[in-house]
Amino acid sequence: MTDALHLPCQARFRMNHTVPGPHGRPPRPILRLAGSDKPEREEVRIGFMPLTDCASVVMASVLGFDRKHGIRIVPTKEASWAGVRDKLVRGDIDMAHVLYGLVYGVHLGVGGPKKDMAVLMTINNNGQGLSLSRRLADKGAVDLGSLAVLLRSERRDYTFAQTFPTGTHAMWLYYWLASAGIDPFADVKTIVVPPPQMVANARAGNMDGFSVGEPWNHRGILDGVSVHAASSQDIWRNHPEKVVASTADYVRRYPNTCRAVVMAVLEASRWIDATAANRRKMAETIAAKPFVDTSVDVILERIVGCYTNGLGRTWEDPHHMSFFRDGEVNFPYLSDGMWFLTQQKRWGLLKEHPDYLGVASQINQIALYREAASALNIPVPTSPMRSSRLMDGVVWDGTEPAVYADAFKIRRRE
Repeated sequence: MTDALHLPCQARFRMNHTVPGPHGRPPRPILRLAGSDKPEREEVRIGFMPLTDCASVVMASVLGFDRKHGIRIVPTKEASWAGVRDKLVRGDIDMAHVLYGLVYGVHLGVGGPKKDMAVLMTINNNGQGLSLSRRLADKGAVDLGSLAVLLRSERRDYTFAQTFPTGTHAMWLYYWLASAGIDPFADVKTIVVPPPQMVANARAGNMDGFSVGEPWNHRGILDGVSVHAASSQDIWRNHPEKVVASTADYVRRYPNTCRAVVMAVLEASRWIDATAANRRKMAETIAAKPFVDTSVDVILERIVGCYTNGLGRTWEDPHHMSFFRDGEVNFPYLSDGMWFLTQQKRWGLLKEHPDYLGVASQINQIALYREAASALNIPVPTSPMRSSRLMDGVVWDGTEPAVYADAFKIRRRE
């Protein structure tokens, strides 16, 4: 039987298959752990934002992968990334589905209180977006090149929104604009808007464009308030995005609990990516009010690679949001965390070069991740570094991070 992932785009998201659990079976019974492997905590509160990429945390709970590993994940819906940050630091939540760069910012005391942090695993690659308002589209600005032309020809104050100062969406927006010679601090104004409020603010005319996670780019298109300008995978194919994070103190106190969470979320990630039927089930689940609170199609179309720009063009993107890819998505590469540090230095959020490798080695819990993945027979990369070529042709591989950060023509120099 042909899997729905290999059907034409418009047929793929109409399929209405559901499955009760991994590989069509209910989750296995609770694994009764004892002794030194037993989780220290039975209940783990994990904060999440209403975004498509919260899916593996939610599905780990809904499908019972958490109970299989001796814990109970309690997903808690949050209103803003600043709220997630504050609750993590205070201990109101144990862990979070959170922006990669936010975790590094907190660890270094940038963008809020300073607290030693831990990245347990990466949740997803790809699947974020950059949108432009219909007002700009009507003037011909529908992608980066035409946006740059409009900014030069029609001088005024332009405003773009992202979701958190040290977060991924800010970095995608800044990198994207700068690659076309647009200084994101000198040539335009940037503001912070929480993801669920992005479309309403665009409708109100509060910004000319925005960078946010799905499903809010697609929601803006379907509501007629914005158009698709680029996907984050256009900037960096298979880029790191959200992570499961906690404080360093929580990992020290409850290592078995952390390992159990990683195993549960890994199993959910593998389940999501296994079939189109599983992705539909996931979309139907997280679209509900307790989670993302939107229509199923807004989530489903883009997670199976069906894209539209809001101007009549549709296409299939093979590099849509991924949650597993045989474990490659989930490994907490040191070079991934270091990249966010280079961009925070580039844009003046960090005043001095940090110890890039040292900071990443403190935060990313590679040994713990290896234990969890190995127990599930999930492949683990041999190196904590990886190499990628970004949209401007610049290669990032984790070597000479200070040189890399200082080599960009457009950057904040004070």
